[in-house]
Amino acid sequence: MREYSVPVLVDVPSSANLTDTVFQRAEREPGTVSLRRKAGDDWIAVTAGEFRDQVAAVAKGLIAAGVGPGDRVALMARTRYEWAVIDYAVWAAGAVTVPIYETSSSDQVKWIVSNSGAKAVFVELSSHEETVREVLEELPELENVWRIDDGALDELTAGGAEVSDETLSERRTGRGIADLATIVYTSGTTGRPKGCALTHDNLLFTARNVARGPLEQLFVTEDKAVLLFLPLAHVFARIIQVVAVETGTVLGHSPNMKNVGPDLQTFRPTLLLGVPRVFEKVYNAAEQKAAADGKGKIFHVAADVSVAWSRAESAGGAGLGLRLKHALFDRLVYRRLRAATGGRLWVAVSGGSALGERLGHFFRGAGIQILEGWGLTETSAPSAVNIPGANKIGTVGKPFPGVTIGIGEDGEVLVKGRHVFDGYWNDEKATAEAIDTDGWFHTGDIGELDKDGYLSITGRKKELLVTAAGKNVAPAPLEDLIRAHPLISQAMVVGDDRPFVAAVVTLDPEALEQWKGANGRAGATLADLSTDPAILAEVQKAVDRANASVSKAEQIKKFAVLDIDITEESGHLTPTLKVKRNVVMRDFAKQVDSLYG
Repeated sequence: MREYSVPVLVDVPSSANLTDTVFQRAEREPGTVSLRRKAGDDWIAVTAGEFRDQVAAVAKGLIAAGVGPGDRVALMARTRYEWAVIDYAVWAAGAVTVPIYETSSSDQVKWIVSNSGAKAVFVELSSHEETVREVLEELPELENVWRIDDGALDELTAGGAEVSDETLSERRTGRGIADLATIVYTSGTTGRPKGCALTHDNLLFTARNVARGPLEQLFVTEDKAVLLFLPLAHVFARIIQVVAVETGTVLGHSPNMKNVGPDLQTFRPTLLLGVPRVFEKVYNAAEQKAAADGKGKIFHVAADVSVAWSRAESAGGAGLGLRLKHALFDRLVYRRLRAATGGRLWVAVSGGSALGERLGHFFRGAGIQILEGWGLTETSAPSAVNIPGANKIGTVGKPFPGVTIGIGEDGEVLVKGRHVFDGYWNDEKATAEAIDTDGWFHTGDIGELDKDGYLSITGRKKELLVTAAGKNVAPAPLEDLIRAHPLISQAMVVGDDRPFVAAVVTLDPEALEQWKGANGRAGATLADLSTDPAILAEVQKAVDRANASVSKAEQIKKFAVLDIDITEESGHLTPTLKVKRNVVMRDFAKQVDSLYG
């Protein structure tokens, strides 16, 4: 088995826990700005002392309300400042946070709350409270439902006024690295979500080794700021929040994942994290705006130059002619793209699925380096990540300090390290299947390690399609290339036990508005456009590009364009925009069957 290890850089003492830095920084430098809280269109500075005081006040309220050491407290809210306060307050009270996606259904809420045994739940909006109350009678262990937008934090603060600082200190310091910090439920692309039990050690070890290791330039310098907009119920955003708190990086929260642009302009982050679909939409929006302004050809040439410049940099450096072209388009195109992100953003971290290689080169050439990383909920988010100055586009980087990555005989990626979870909550069987007797966590991803230790993810074991002819096909790389087309929203490759590989595709309603105006299709519906010859030709171009990357046996022979988009709201995507394949196959079985008719 091929392995690659990176030595531990930062150890974490057994007495440490996630709240230490919050309380210690407030003692050392109480006036330092730690966060910026959204208030209308403004950002209000929150100092280290103010953040500690709010965390302590809510923690005292939780203690007064009967929340004890090890009790589970659920949290259902959008990405906002109060999420951080509640998370750290739960930990300061000695309890365990159980995140719930704010888009979850009542059945999903019932499962997570009952499976985790949560004693209380925070919700943000009245709609969230209604979702919980729909199943309240089936949750006998749930004692409290606190609504953030109904004064819950003020209520808890008042209720905990009589709890002494000594009591809070005893409760807070009574938890060490071995204790459970959170139960993060997987997003559930197949079946019911499983609860991943992550300890204080899992999160602290990860945060401190990432921040002092591969991503030190992003966090441990002055004037650094990170804006979060991905759901904090997902471990990816959560670990970045912990890293920001650990390093003193100014942290901001944007609750609107679908319209984060205005917050980028006003917060002006130096670091951003997102999933590939976010970066695809940024590129597509820039391309469409250029086309609307009559500058589509200029944009396409600028994009080609940006990609060429980045590839040349990877190969040793661009020549004089390419450097001159790059400088020209920096003034005409790239500078405007950077300005749209606030003007200070120079690096972003991408995870969740693969970022197209061309897209990675485009953004680097435009002055925003996207660092791909890889990991799972079970590994506290990252196991590998690219770094500034050694970003090998097309890979997900090297293991971070303290991590060993191996490739099994069947190509499965295996992982060891202190960041690997304790196991699935109340599911010993699933835990035993995931972690073998040698301590390797079996990720389910298929990948390769190159001679320098860079990892490439080529597919997912459970998602490998096997055609009727016995050909193994990894759908994800094909889907990523198709989805990169500006008019396409989602793509799902099919072909399991079928005579050939095919795909179902959905169109992006936002992108189509510009296209309709430019192509005389005003008033056309998605249903109209799903059979429009011009649209079908555009989809065929995307399929042809994907097919060029694989062997003939793996190529997509037919496709169907659905007359609706698939979204999280429709139940076909997870909150992190991953396709729920089984749901799509169930709901669009007729369309898939028609491809083989």
